[in-house]
Amino acid sequence: MTFRKTSRSIILAAAMAMMTTATHAQNIITLGDSNTWLGGDNCNTPKGWTYWFKSMVNPTSIHSYARSGATWTCTKNTCRDLVENIGKLGDNNVIYNQVQRLIEDTSASPDIIIISAGTNDMWFITSRPEALSSSVDEAFAMPVDDITELEPNELGALATAVRYNVLTLQQAYPQAHIVLLTPMQSTSVPTASITQAGDIIEECGKRMDCTVIRLDKLSKVEAQSEAKRKVYTSDGTHTSQKGAKSNAALIAGILKNMLDAYKK
Repeated sequence: MTFRKTSRSIILAAAMAMMTTATHAQNIITLGDSNTWLGGDNCNTPKGWTYWFKSMVNPTSIHSYARSGATWTCTKNTCRDLVENIGKLGDNNVIYNQVQRLIEDTSASPDIIIISAGTNDMWFITSRPEALSSSVDEAFAMPVDDITELEPNELGALATAVRYNVLTLQQAYPQAHIVLLTPMQSTSVPTASITQAGDIIEECGKRMDCTVIRLDKLSKVEAQSEAKRKVYTSDGTHTSQKGAKSNAALIAGILKNMLDAYKK
């Protein structure tokens, strides 16, 4: 707990310093589940972290493809779908399809792509039974040419899904920085499960030179505290406005050097 508090205090101090001097990143894209979707496609809704991140960073553009209920992992019935927006768990409500929609959008030219997902994979594990079926080592044992040929219904394992989607984005946007946010703690999901998902996402990200932000370790959203009194969430899982603003400051602070590069 001492390490967690110390790390958080350092990060938040950096975030506050960043907020005093406006940075100007260029084009930012966000993908993810409900906590990113809360900010809206144009990041104009204060319930989501993307709204506060937008105001702190002042980018040239920012757009969200996130959808409530989305998961990294796919099912045996998942297929390419560019239009579905059901707002809940579903076969096609997956990061894979958000990536496909981004690539299909010829007007998009992202400099930074931020992906935040993993909560629903663990929350609804019975609907994603293959989520933990492969280790990171197993996912990375597959040659690049082979993994990029996988169909979406073959992306049932979290490690495989993360690697596939990041590779797809790196090939489509080789100059873009990719940032992975691990899921926050939640009163609806065992913290051990959230940590397990975070560990997989972090290790995948490290192997693909992504920036990884451990929201489960650094965010002020703590399951034990929120179970007693909801401050940073509205229901134990989704951020309150205070929680969204806190997460935005955390993310912006960690990405300060990356964002500063676009000031030149």
